[in-house]
Amino acid sequence: MIAIFKREMRGYFTGVIGYVFLVLFLAVAGIVFCYTTLFSMSADVSSYFTLMLIFCSIMLPILTMKSFSEERKAKTEQLLLTSPISITSMVLGKLLACYLIFASAVVFTSLYFLLLIPYATLNVSTLLGNIVALLLVGLVFISIGLFVSSLTENQLSAAIGTIGIILALLAVGIISSLLPTSFWLRYVFDSLSIFTRFSTFTNGYFDLASVIYYLSVAGVFFYLTIRVYDRRRYN
Repeated sequence: MIAIFKREMRGYFTGVIGYVFLVLFLAVAGIVFCYTTLFSMSADVSSYFTLMLIFCSIMLPILTMKSFSEERKAKTEQLLLTSPISITSMVLGKLLACYLIFASAVVFTSLYFLLLIPYATLNVSTLLGNIVALLLVGLVFISIGLFVSSLTENQLSAAIGTIGIILALLAVGIISSLLPTSFWLRYVFDSLSIFTRFSTFTNGYFDLASVIYYLSVAGVFFYLTIRVYDRRRYN
């Protein structure tokens, strides 16, 4: 797993994807921070993290699109499948490499809020809750991206497919808001909605059920990716 992790990290920074992702993430985070806090003269962090969630739904598929697609296109997939490591370790190594880049960007950009301390009262618990929520959602998006990337050798198709699945999961929350409050299906949609569960964190509540939900969804797509490569190894 460690060898795969190091290989993936080198791949991100010997190419351009790692640099492009970090530069865009830092730039967009700075713009969003200025818009939601400095220009509006507010210490509320919820708007910032909500907009960053939407941004991540587009940027993270770009980060994950090469993970497995590039292996298939470059014909190096068989080397991985015949190497003396388990499929689980291979997928986990790739996931951790993607996630480390994303998590580092999230933590670094969250330091922007330290600029507000001399001028406003910053709710630290709400800030930490939002950071944790964005990190959890990012884990879900990355797991989806790895799964879609394992299905095709076309990186653009992998990115578009991942964005499609993510937007579908986010749309569940929008559909839910359009349903009558008394309609039982609204409760089901709220339970499945990534965005609805994220909003509990932006409102300052640490929801353990939402944490379990995010980890479960990420685990499902992680398992599906393993199954894809299990079938390829033995077929």
